[in-house]
Amino acid sequence: MTNIHLTEQKCEACEGGVPPLTQAEATALLAQVPEWQLNEAVDKLYRTYRCGDFVTALDWLNVVGAIAEAEGHHPDLHLTNYNQVRIELTTHAIGGLSQNDFIVAAKLDAKNTVEPK
Repeated sequence: MTNIHLTEQKCEACEGGVPPLTQAEATALLAQVPEWQLNEAVDKLYRTYRCGDFVTALDWLNVVGAIAEAEGHHPDLHLTNYNQVRIELTTHAIGGLSQNDFIVAAKLDAKNTVEPK
């Protein structure tokens, strides 16, 4: 792993064949995206953004989609309670987390306009 901040990196295509991050590696990267959490199995990274209203939530989903598409790394997206957007990141090809998940999380946080940081 590189010492360059996650927002300055680009996701690399992952077709499998590499191990997922260990808990220690994931925890170290988590320090760069402190609003995010790891699930118990340490195979998903997630965060819930609370938007002011439904339209703002939809707008945020479009921002998330554009960032994900630009990175070629696509999260699971959930819009609930009309204004809450939960984003779950995992690298499906390896069945766990990769640095790509943390890169996308950091880039989303850098573009976040829906709630105070």
